[in-house]
Formats: sequence, structure tokens, C-alpha cells
Amino acid sequence: MTLPYTAVLYDLDGTIADSAPAITASLAHTIDRLGLAVPSADDLMAWVGPPLPQSFEVRLGLDGDRLVEAMRLYRSHYLANGALEGEVFPGVPDLMAAVHAAGIPTSTATSKPETPATAILRAHGLDRYLDVITGASDDEVRNTKADVVAEALTRLRARGADVSRPVLIGDRHHDVEGAAVHGVPTIIVGWGYGEPDEHVGAIAVVDDVDQLAELLGVTLLRGAA
Repeated sequence: MTLPYTAVLYDLDGTIADSAPAITASLAHTIDRLGLAVPSADDLMAWVGPPLPQSFEVRLGLDGDRLVEAMRLYRSHYLANGALEGEVFPGVPDLMAAVHAAGIPTSTATSKPETPATAILRAHGLDRYLDVITGASDDEVRNTKADVVAEALTRLRARGADVSRPVLIGDRHHDVEGAAVHGVPTIIVGWGYGEPDEHVGAIAVVDDVDQLAELLGVTLLRGAA
């Protein structure tokens, strides 16, 4: 049987893991330490997913040394307070196990820097279902979704993977837009952080892992992970 996709790329925050509580708490801490008004909890949710340096620049007007300080404060608080405590969304480990068992090459394509992304995936035992872990560079020079997707495809290709028909699994509009730069279609998961208007451009929106498994052409075995 020919599978519909030859490679699967996964977003992390809002797709694999519910990391929003730790992220928004660290953002609130950081913004307060900078002496700025802390946005509401709902407003901070809009920060989850897109590259944080861009959000600090666009939403707070930070640049130069102030931006560097903001990122330093955020990273320090996030790594020390809950980075590894976010829950994995129900059924996602089974889905990742099924994709891996089907022999489909996989990588993350997350805007989270690779060091914390790797730590989170290892803490939940999910790194075993990935051929490559790709994220923003730790210095965040590579941080846009388009750049991360390009790097993930490059790394998979270097391993001999067929990346002629890749797909990205994500939850926000920047997933759709970043993947589209490289002609990669996106499937949006309904359990993530995106609003309905962020689904525009996705090839499908799924409500649960059963629907996602069907689109990927894999057999989902509950409890196999």
C-alpha cells in the first residue's frame, strides 16, 4: 500500500504537548520583571506557538539589549519552572507510535529551541518515535517556522528519507504559512491553541487522533506507546 505522505513533521507546543501553562507563566514573570504591564491570560495564549523573539518585538516593541534581556529572563524561568511538566495530549503517543511503526520518516518542526524541545520529548519517552528532533536553534537565529521546516527536511533528506510528499501536523496559522513556503501541506489539530480563523490554508482539520491516523494512512493501536 502506498502511504499518502512520505514524511511527517510535528509541531510541538499545542500539537504534541499542552505546554501553554508553563509558557504563559514564564511570559508573565518576564514581562513583569521588565517593568511592563502584564497582558491578560487570554492575550498571553496568543504568544504560544510563534517564535518568542518575534512576539517580544512585535507585541512589546523590544529590540537590542532589551530583547536579549527578555529572552534571558524567559529561558531561565521556563527551564526552572515547569518546562518538563506539560501534559502530552491524549492519544498523541499512540499516533506517533503508529507513524513510526509504519516506517514513515519523522521529525519535529517546532519554533521552540532544540534543547528544551529535546528535553520535553525525552521526558515523555517520545523521542524514540522520531528520526530527528528539529527546532529553533538555541541562539534563536533559526526561529521562523519556514526556516525550521526547511531544516527538518534537510536533516531527513541527509538520512536518506524520501521527502517528496511531506506533511506538517500543527495547530496555528504560522504552521500553515511556514510550511507553505516549502510547498508542504498542513493538517491542523483541533485540540491545539489555534482559533478557527487560523485554519485557513490547511488541507484538513482533525478533532482527534483517530481522524489524524486515517489521513496519514496508519493503524492506531491504543496503548501501544
